[in-house]
Amino acid sequence: MIINGTKIDESQKPYLVAELSANHGGSIERAKQSIKAAARTGISAVKIQSYTPDSMTIKCNKKDFLISEGLWAGSQLYDLYEKAYTPYEWHEELFNFAKKENITLISTPFDESAVDLLEDLNVPAFKVASFEIIDIPLIKYIASKNKPILLSTGMSNLEEIDEALKTIREISDQDVLLFHCISSYPTPTSESNLSNIKFLKDKFGVQVGLSDHTISNLAATVAIGMGAVAIEKHFKLDENECGPDSSFSLNIEQLSSLASDCITAWEAKGETTFNRSNLEKDN
Repeated sequence: MIINGTKIDESQKPYLVAELSANHGGSIERAKQSIKAAARTGISAVKIQSYTPDSMTIKCNKKDFLISEGLWAGSQLYDLYEKAYTPYEWHEELFNFAKKENITLISTPFDESAVDLLEDLNVPAFKVASFEIIDIPLIKYIASKNKPILLSTGMSNLEEIDEALKTIREISDQDVLLFHCISSYPTPTSESNLSNIKFLKDKFGVQVGLSDHTISNLAATVAIGMGAVAIEKHFKLDENECGPDSSFSLNIEQLSSLASDCITAWEAKGETTFNRSNLEKDN
């Protein structure tokens, strides 16, 4: 897979995606400063999400529209999305700003109107969220744009992953990068199940990354050693409360550490040949 001229596979340094998500706190200036700060950490791309509250749900107090468990328990779906979304009118300015900062900006669309918006802005790749992997009409529409697709697999079974991949391949010959993902916010490191990285690669014949919702960098660096070619991680500008995702997001210093740690982990893998190191000669 190639995104904006950057090749993504095990022969290359890990592709690191910093997910801004809702951590703009409702401020386009905070969003821009976050992109600027992330661009200086050594990551490969920043990702946003493209939806509106009305494209996701309706404003309703019935139980099906209320969150009963997890990090956002007690919230109404509409209110959560209203607090978290990145307004469409920001998108062009953010894409132009990212270009000026020499950092790739990609996004996750949640409906066809968001795909159209991103296509108009010449997004270099589309990300499909775990919650949308069973939205086959949306996946068909994304695939029709003939751009690289990053596909998260949280909550899905093998049949659902297979159907999504077959849907893409029937329409486009563009590469797909799967992301092993545990859709729990945050995810305990002990529940990361990183062995699925190799399993998914062997099963579907694609490169695999990790969409990591743990609160440390351990799972991400171990994943690189186990063959992951990309890491996606939520980040925030600072420690101030900035949105629904902030409690499991890295600050800029931690994001910088992630970048250096993942590169070190990739370098430590070495080659798949049994050659003695030159460092051993004196001994």
